[in-house]
Amino acid sequence: MNSARTLLPNSLQEQAYRLRWERLKRQIAPDWIDQVRFVDPDGVGITPHVKQSRFIDSPAKRKIIRAGRRGGKTTGMAIYAVSEFKRGLRVLYTAPTQDQVDAFWEWVKLFLAQPLKNNALYKNETRHIIEVEGTKNRIRAKTAWDADSLRGDYADLLIFDEYQLTNEEAWGRVGAPMLADNDGDAVFIYTPPSLHSRSRSKARDPRHAATLFKKAQQDKTGRCEPFHFSSHDIPPISVIAREDLTDDMTALAYEQEILALDKDEAPGALWTRDLIERQRVREMPTDFIRIAVGVDPPGGVKTECGIIVSGLRRSDRKVYVIADYSLAGTPGEWASAVIKAYDIHKANYVVAETNFGGKMVESTLRAVPGGNRVTIKEVHASRGKAIRAEPCAAKYEKNQAHHVGKFLHLEDEMVNWEPNQGMLSPNRLDALVWSMTAVGGRGKGAGNARRA
Repeated sequence: MNSARTLLPNSLQEQAYRLRWERLKRQIAPDWIDQVRFVDPDGVGITPHVKQSRFIDSPAKRKIIRAGRRGGKTTGMAIYAVSEFKRGLRVLYTAPTQDQVDAFWEWVKLFLAQPLKNNALYKNETRHIIEVEGTKNRIRAKTAWDADSLRGDYADLLIFDEYQLTNEEAWGRVGAPMLADNDGDAVFIYTPPSLHSRSRSKARDPRHAATLFKKAQQDKTGRCEPFHFSSHDIPPISVIAREDLTDDMTALAYEQEILALDKDEAPGALWTRDLIERQRVREMPTDFIRIAVGVDPPGGVKTECGIIVSGLRRSDRKVYVIADYSLAGTPGEWASAVIKAYDIHKANYVVAETNFGGKMVESTLRAVPGGNRVTIKEVHASRGKAIRAEPCAAKYEKNQAHHVGKFLHLEDEMVNWEPNQGMLSPNRLDALVWSMTAVGGRGKGAGNARRA
């Protein structure tokens, strides 16, 4: 009999499972389902606000939620997850950071406090699992940021929180197949990322969440539905809390992270996407006069080291951006990436700023294998970053600078940095400016090259 059961098609197995669960639910319902309470930590009942209710009640199979910071995403999603758990579903919540997972988990435990206290449900605190023992009915919360970290689970309802920071293959390679057998539901939640938060993203395309939202807006079948609410749409948020959120924010960051608006580019940026696209080429030139690896060192292990390779072509005297090796890692990891870029592209030198990190860059490079043979060009930044970046932007406008292929993260920084708003320039952009200036510059700022 056991072997015969395993040969049943997945759809029949799923149907049999649901029938067994419905019978079991009728038996155990008085023990826990009626004890669920949607309350805050003070025991006051929580009623979803209008925007939360819309995505909770929506029958769409794919829900894409674009919301502002502290706009009630986590609380609303915990209410939704527990409601679906009560219906007998297997709920899997994922987020790229442990802090986000912990916030969701605390709300879930609060809503299920009474049945947990009465031992009506099983809880594994280490694995963040609550389940009805003897069934597949459960809620699990876990950190996941790419396909590999999502593997090994199952769900009827799959929730991606902070989806803008998650690698898109987590859905394409693992999430979608996970839901295929049972036609499960998926929820994607994101806040449009500012330049600061984009640096933590694991996505290949930093705009992939916004692209998904646009597709949902165009859907006419009812299978996908987009939802949008800002930080101001949640009633309990106070004026003081709003001021705390917006302190030190640029106008662009406010529109992205508070109003939850997708912005393809900043109005005050030196570059536009159209400008970059016009200067894009497919074929790699072979007649470079000079090639430089620009390096902008990170402020810590969690921030990126900008590593951009540019070359000056002999035939047309134009600058070509040819590679992006930027990464977040230890000093040894980013130094090895610089050496790799230097070797692969047969660069003439590595260029780094002496004001902020130049000597540190040199000592770090010399400490890794191959570092002693690298020629390092030291540059001293005597002018502001906006002034240094403007000649590089002018090269694009004059058809004197090109991108060989696409550099999605670099280009995202280029079109979202507003120098007149007091924004810190991002790492890839700084590395771009150094490498372009080094290969195409004359006179001031050319720097002094030194080989160990």
